Amino acid sequence: MEPVDISRGDAPLILAVPHAGLFVPDRIAAQLNETGCQLGDADWYVDRLYDGLVDNVTTVRANFHRYVIDANRDPSGASLYPGQNTTGLCPLTDFHGEDIYKNGCAPAASEIKARRLAFHAPYHEALTAEIERIRAKHSAAIVYDCHSIRSEIPYLFDGALPDFNIGTFNGQSCDRRIEDAVAEICAGADNYSSVVNGRFKGGWTTRHYGKPIDGVHAIQMELAQKTYLRECTEPDWDEAKAKALRSVLKEILTALVELAPDMKA
Repeated sequence: MEPVDISRGDAPLILAVPHAGLFVPDRIAAQLNETGCQLGDADWYVDRLYDGLVDNVTTVRANFHRYVIDANRDPSGASLYPGQNTTGLCPLTDFHGEDIYKNGCAPAASEIKARRLAFHAPYHEALTAEIERIRAKHSAAIVYDCHSIRSEIPYLFDGALPDFNIGTFNGQSCDRRIEDAVAEICAGADNYSSVVNGRFKGGWTTRHYGKPIDGVHAIQMELAQKTYLRECTEPDWDEAKAKALRSVLKEILTALVELAPDMKA
């Protein structure tokens, strides 16, 4: 399987999807314990959730599971959230802090490097190329990083997560008008809660690519999975919930496309 799928459009909006993939090479799968083999912690169906909401957008999707390597982590291995529980470049635990490898099978430094070159690097090479292509056409590009996570994970955060978790690295990764537009739509959506730069402020994708001075704007959306799934060990798509959520997400993406002409460097 190719590490990344690319669907090209000519609109100034790029959807990055780093965590919807479920592919694990056999040699890595053989190293996982029972917990790891469950392949939890995926951003379940998030690619399906965004599919077809607006025309002519570009999508860059990682096909590999985050247990192989996390495409939204700093390739150096540096933590995005120092002092807080999180998972690393090649996770050793799941989101509950439980080991995912059999004893003695955790990846060594050489294995992590090999995975970075085989999976992490191609994903970001593809994303970089699409950003440059769109920026050359429009003089600006907006990267919208698509994520979702279970609503309650005590190892990572207290209580229940808001429905919409908007991350802009504390306003550094995009023009303020982008942050404000997304926040306003989310705040005005009936029966949903939202927060800006709360527990999730944007991962490596948002922080690395978001350079407003150069005409590249990045924003992360971390959705609570209860907004479109029936949360369980293997989450189930909830058509009624998903339809309602897709309406809000369509409004968000449409607003970003409309804002893009004003975002030139």
